[in-house]
Amino acid sequence: MIQNPRSATLLITGGAGFVGSSIALSWKKRHPGSTVIALDNLKRRGSELNLPRLKEADVEFVHGDVRDLGDLQGLPRIDALVECSAEPSVLAGYGAGSKYVVDTNLLGTINCLELVARDKADIVFLSTSRVYPIATINGICEHDDEGFHINPKSNVTGASDQGIAEEFPLAGVRSLYGATKLASELMIAEYSDIHGLRSVVDRCGVIAGPWQMGKTDQGFVLLWLARHHWDLPLQYIGFGGAGSQVRDVLHVDDLCDLVTWQLEHMDVVTGETFNVGGGRQNSTSLRGFTELAQQATGQNIPVTAASTDRQGDLKLYITDNTRVTKATGWSPQRDLKAIFADSYAWLKEHEDRLRPILT
Repeated sequence: MIQNPRSATLLITGGAGFVGSSIALSWKKRHPGSTVIALDNLKRRGSELNLPRLKEADVEFVHGDVRDLGDLQGLPRIDALVECSAEPSVLAGYGAGSKYVVDTNLLGTINCLELVARDKADIVFLSTSRVYPIATINGICEHDDEGFHINPKSNVTGASDQGIAEEFPLAGVRSLYGATKLASELMIAEYSDIHGLRSVVDRCGVIAGPWQMGKTDQGFVLLWLARHHWDLPLQYIGFGGAGSQVRDVLHVDDLCDLVTWQLEHMDVVTGETFNVGGGRQNSTSLRGFTELAQQATGQNIPVTAASTDRQGDLKLYITDNTRVTKATGWSPQRDLKAIFADSYAWLKEHEDRLRPILT
């Protein structure tokens, strides 16, 4: 367990990815005397661009895979683990093989827990808002000119004008991605009880910011900016193709602030599960995200409509941060304009390397 953060050994799985590398660099900057190990299989295209950043910050990179217990058991003793490794696409498993998402998101978590149990280390697990059932969320939404919103007459527990809280019902279908993350949460609770571990679960919504390699199925803020910057096609998909779906977005730096606080105060948050996101103040419709991309880039592009719904799509997701704010004092400090401005500045700075990846 972390006794002295300044000299601790912190392992971050998925450590060369967008979120993992951001947390690794943030922790190392705040605790330069600590040892930070970033383990990653480099499967996601673009993650290799983070390796020079990690090396420059004296973060140790280990090429490994959470699906292989041997890759983890060969590591030195750790004080804490931040589990960021995942197949993050909600579309994973739809119309294709499911083995990779299950092995990475569930077996990988179990392997990480074996390591944590070996060392009696702390664990911060980055879960997802996708643990909440699709039909239940879509069923409480209604539509107006601005987009979807939660019906104020809905009597579903955990749903309010502030968004979705931790008490929201879990019964129902949520996608293989969401199911593997929820199953991982259950395994963390069991391992924590058996081995006396300190653990906290953060159910994250949409995260964005510099160094995200945006794709259609994950990382849409960077995708929106890239399409505008390079004048590429963009579509609103599903629910009539009107761009009415609503999401909140959290700046990755805000997430780093929270995870750092949790690692430093595990005695306060151990055993807790928190919804973590941008919140209502940082939410808008897909049309609103288009306007933000236009403002950031100074470019307008045509947006076409694909009205056919995709399996697993949500009409709305907004995070109710009430519980995490009450427990930790944390709340998002960076708004949507800052998220788009920071992301676009990074895109322009590295556009020669990023164009083959983001287009």
